[in-house]
Amino acid sequence: MDRFDAMRVFCRVVERRSFTLAAEDTGLPRSTVTDAVKQLEARLGVRLLQRTTRHVSPTLDGEAYYQRCLSILADIEEAEGAFAGAKPKGMLRVDVHGTLARHFVLPSLPSFLETYPDIEFYMSEGDRLVDLVREGIDCVLRVGTPQDSDMVARRVAMLDEVTLASPAYIARHGKPEHPERLAGHRMVGFRSSGTGSLLPLEFIVDGAVANIGIPATVAVNAAESYISAARLGLGMIQIPRYHAEKDLAEGTLVQVLPDFPLTQTPVSLLYPRNRQLSPRVRVFIDWLVKVFARQNSENALH
Repeated sequence: MDRFDAMRVFCRVVERRSFTLAAEDTGLPRSTVTDAVKQLEARLGVRLLQRTTRHVSPTLDGEAYYQRCLSILADIEEAEGAFAGAKPKGMLRVDVHGTLARHFVLPSLPSFLETYPDIEFYMSEGDRLVDLVREGIDCVLRVGTPQDSDMVARRVAMLDEVTLASPAYIARHGKPEHPERLAGHRMVGFRSSGTGSLLPLEFIVDGAVANIGIPATVAVNAAESYISAARLGLGMIQIPRYHAEKDLAEGTLVQVLPDFPLTQTPVSLLYPRNRQLSPRVRVFIDWLVKVFARQNSENALH
């Protein structure tokens, strides 16, 4: 194993906090990974990792060496990619919110992999906070305003939101005419994973954002349950328009209060602030921006 490959192996051990997981990620035997780190330590004359039966973590010297390795390896990748015809290659690990994955990412993914055939794409789904470095993830795609200051956030889209209710709900409660006259109406509560509280309904009234809380018949913390509860007539909901296209077309949900829009919701790609963007991540970001722009243009035509 040459010096640069050993650096890559060492970086993966630091990020995964495990020789076994690093071996799985790199496709190498665990013994090879262990030997590579031992040889690095012998050559440098310092201890890079603290090892216990359950945990692997970098020493102070190991952390400093890890940061230098990241910079060196990124420069090598960029230098090699600068030659005409060279394309990014290797494993790209992305964590995506499930509905975004199925609506935006997966339908267009074949064209991305056709353009970059040497990229191996791994996608996990979730909406929880992810420790990108420790879990070996390159970037995450999230809906909402990013809160983590340790992450760089690249905005890739702004999503239109709509207020919806089922025909059965409207038959029972009537169709609201103004956000300030929602007495007697109900919402399906959505509990924020960040604050633990129910999110109020949000409208733009006379150019200002108004947050209006009304009683919740039921409260949930998952997008699919949120929409299912609305289909059952349990209250009004507010979701991105793309997520409601099928329901609107089939009439299982109808838009209410269309004259009082919601603020758009940002979609951002996040990656660690101290990690230089690899060519794989860079082309993925550029591709995602185009995917969302194309999808929004198609929605506007409809």
